[in-house]
Amino acid sequence: MQTEKVVAHIVNWLKDYAVNANIKGFTIGISGGIDSAVTSTLCAKTGLNLLCLEMPIHQAESQVSRASRHIAWLKTKFDTVQSQEVQLTPVFDTLVNQLPPVANEEERFMSLANTRARLRMTTLYYFAALNGYLVAGTGNKVEDFGVGFFTKYGDGGVDLSPIADLLKSQVYEIAEFLGINQEIIKAAPTDGLWGDDRTDEDQIGATYPELEWAMQMKASGKTMSDFEGREKEVFRIYNSYNTANRHKMIPIPVCEIPTTLF
Repeated sequence: MQTEKVVAHIVNWLKDYAVNANIKGFTIGISGGIDSAVTSTLCAKTGLNLLCLEMPIHQAESQVSRASRHIAWLKTKFDTVQSQEVQLTPVFDTLVNQLPPVANEEERFMSLANTRARLRMTTLYYFAALNGYLVAGTGNKVEDFGVGFFTKYGDGGVDLSPIADLLKSQVYEIAEFLGINQEIIKAAPTDGLWGDDRTDEDQIGATYPELEWAMQMKASGKTMSDFEGREKEVFRIYNSYNTANRHKMIPIPVCEIPTTLF
């Protein structure tokens, strides 16, 4: 990958899109992870305003501290960067207390994890509307178009996606080029929706390099019968997520009424 040229292309794309839409800048949620760190830096490089939001909900301290240090680093490099912390823990807890109990606690737990992402999306759009900004998404190609590892109308609810055509490994290449803090680059990827230290790999059952391999194999027409052992298992995991989360990756289905009924 021609990293420097890819960075320039994304930055120019972001700036052109915002200027043509008569938008003043961007807002983005900073999680302490690699994707939000890279995306926020690319947005800042446009020279347009950037509002970085920290939105902890029972967040692990390591994630909060990495996010804060990244924002501080951005501010030393770009004078157009501002930040705001919105403590969403009490908002989340109040909502949970108002929801009726359910028999299946595991399903409730999963639903509430996605609720965290949707509260953050609502907060991002609140500030975007106040300032005339666009909400910048942080999803990469593997998450957004491979395994669908994002929350519909949560972190998937954005105005534009600067890094969604980049594999996770390519995001890391850009992070090194941009000088992103090493603690972020070395941290295990996590969606931060559970209030503990579980990683993306813990949830999915495969690493991002493995998922990238499976994504490439599927695109080349390979099937389960082509693999054995760990490769077969990884390919199965990828296909399972790709199928189950297909609804996230395609436009919302519209019921088209036959013209004869009008």
